[in-house]
Formats: sequence, C-alpha cells, structure tokens
Amino acid sequence: MFSQAKTQLHTIRDLLRFAVSRFNEAELFFGHGSVSAYDEAAYLILHTLRLPLDQLEPFLDARLTGTEVEEVLRIIERRATEEIPAAYLTKEAWLGDFSFYVDERVIIPRSFIAELLREELAPWIENPDDIHSALDLCTGSGCLAVLLAQAFENATIDATDISHEALQVARKNVLDYHLEHKINLVQSDLFNALHGRRYDLIISNPPYVSAESMAALPGEYRHEPPDALASGEDGLEATRAILRQAARYLTGQGLLIVEIGHNRDALEQEFFQTPFTWLETSAGDEFVFLLKRDQLPVSTS
Repeated sequence: MFSQAKTQLHTIRDLLRFAVSRFNEAELFFGHGSVSAYDEAAYLILHTLRLPLDQLEPFLDARLTGTEVEEVLRIIERRATEEIPAAYLTKEAWLGDFSFYVDERVIIPRSFIAELLREELAPWIENPDDIHSALDLCTGSGCLAVLLAQAFENATIDATDISHEALQVARKNVLDYHLEHKINLVQSDLFNALHGRRYDLIISNPPYVSAESMAALPGEYRHEPPDALASGEDGLEATRAILRQAARYLTGQGLLIVEIGHNRDALEQEFFQTPFTWLETSAGDEFVFLLKRDQLPVSTS
C-alpha cells in the first residue's frame, strides 16, 4: 500500500483523503486532542509539512515533492499501524493556545482545569494578584504549572510529580516558557516532599482511572505511562490521599481544585459529609471539584 500510494498521491488533498480512509479502516481512537479521523489527519499532515496548523484550505491542492509525500505517508502509517497518539508522533500537545513538548514519559495533556485557569478561576478567586503561592500536584508535563504561572503573575509555584522522567519533560516546558524563576519542580509522592509548605491554591489532575477501565482502554492509551493513569481498584486512591492531606498544605483561605474523571458519584458517596463544589467545564459539572480549606475532611493520620 505504501509504495503504491507514493506514486499516486500528489497533493495535500490526496494525502488527506488517504489518511482519513486509512485511519477509519484501522478503527483508531481519537481522544488525545482530535475528535475525528479528519481532524487528526489534517493536523498530522500540516505539522509534518511544517505548515500553519490553522490554514489547511490554501494548501489543499499544493503538489508535494516525492520526499514530502514519503514523510507524510510514514507518519500516517505509524499512526494507523502502531496506534501511537498523534501528540507522541509530533512531540507536541496543545491546551488552548499553549503548546507543550510531550513524549511517552508523560501522559498527553487533556485537563478541564486548563479551561478554568484561562478565566483565572473566577469567580472563586476574586483577585488573581492575591495568589502568592500555588501547587500543581501530579504535574506530569508541567502544562498546568505553566498555565498557573500565566494566570497568577504574583505566585511562586511548586510543581510535583513522583516520576523523575516526567519532571524532565516538565523542565523542558518550564524552560521553553522562560518560567524557571517562577516554577520550582519537586519530585514527590503527592505531598511527601512538601512538609512545612503552605499554598493559597492547590490544583491537581491526578491519576483517576479504575482497574476495570484500565483493562478496557483503547490501544492509544497503552503508550502512556500506566502509573499516570491508574489509581487503584476504583480510581480514587490518589484523590482520597489528596483530600485527607491537603488541609495541612493550604493557607487559611486556600483552595483545592481536583479533576477526577467520571468518579463523581463514587466520591460523593464515600465523602458524603464533604460539601464539594463542582465547577462548570465544557463537558459539564461532573469532573472538577473545589473545596476551601475549612471544608476538607479532617485527617485521621
């Protein structure tokens, strides 16, 4: 198929049609930025050809060199046959207008908290200048720490992860955005390396996939670090620990914001006395909760 395609496909329009057909034939899963075979094909083609990602139309009928056709076909075939998410193929992931370096050392950024940070967490934070210290717990690629720094200019930010390899990726993104003076990267199993520190704001997008869901994940997710996805039998292991420890690390008026996937019902059933505020995102109000320090459960440890 590859050799035949090389001789018969000449324009971006040709390659786009071929890629969509190939992706549909392979029954790929699109959950890491693109929502369809068409969107993913357009992104991969434009990125590979080093063209603006938002300008497909002007280039559709441009004829490509033989080398360019081969380069595009190689990435299409890797996506189709190896089920590698596009972000790992391009080493790039987007959250809104922000681009981040990613590879298989970190999960691909896809957090609803990013949407909330665009609005500086209004109305829950009335004055962004009042946030002087913030923590991004389970930072992964560092993407949310970078967005924290953009939203809260007066804040010094700690960004933690249990994975040394993930922090290497985070460091690259921090340096790319010239934020090394604002973001401090810390290797830590949740709060373990943060004794004595206090924050006006803690955000976290921790692992939250249950064992049952892990077993059923599409092939694309198998390329991501499993420890960054899985959180015990019911998906709440990390969230429980955060809820029971966070009060010790918040200032008096501090806020905790955590993303939990599809676990709202189970969380509310277990912590039935905790007055969660569920924040509205583009997907609804079931995925991200907010708690003030005095609303957090009392630690028993």
